[in-house]
Amino acid sequence: MARDLIGCLFVRIEPDGGRVGVRLVETEGYRGGLDPGSHGYRGMTERTRSMFGPPGRLYVYFTYGMHWCANIVCGEEGECEAVLLRAGEPLYGVETMRRRRGVVADLSLASGPARLAQAMGIDRRDDGATLLRGGPFFCAEDPRTAAYRNAEVAVTTRIGLGAGRGADLPWRYVVPDSPYASRRIAKGRPRRG
Repeated sequence: MARDLIGCLFVRIEPDGGRVGVRLVETEGYRGGLDPGSHGYRGMTERTRSMFGPPGRLYVYFTYGMHWCANIVCGEEGECEAVLLRAGEPLYGVETMRRRRGVVADLSLASGPARLAQAMGIDRRDDGATLLRGGPFFCAEDPRTAAYRNAEVAVTTRIGLGAGRGADLPWRYVVPDSPYASRRIAKGRPRRG
């Protein structure tokens, strides 16, 4: 699922009816009990409850005592599988994103999981929010998504995991040369994993 989300739109409908949204250019997969890097590796806790489904919802967590990060839950209910939204190209509501993030360059608005969550206005209240009809979030394809799906996507190991925590698993997907990725990968460069 992490690979399939590359090129998709991730959008939030604001209370005033406006939209903020990004095109996903970087994701990471997490697989619960099979994955020592997953928050759900040791089973369900109050913090990870939404990561265990149902699918089509957000799992939002707080990290380093200061940042929110968002995942899309993709496993069947009771399974712990989710995709971390690592980076996106800002498309809709860019002024709102700038206001939320402070005055920053557009390339930095959503170029990392915490930046993306902040730009999208995601916090604890959004944990468990549905991406299905009726919720403020949705994920969709548009005419450009197919081009991303058919193009080269780099596969690397995940970022920020230590030894013994699944650091060697090749479950990070990123658009090569994307200036919006958290850590850029040039086309033609050897890939880990």
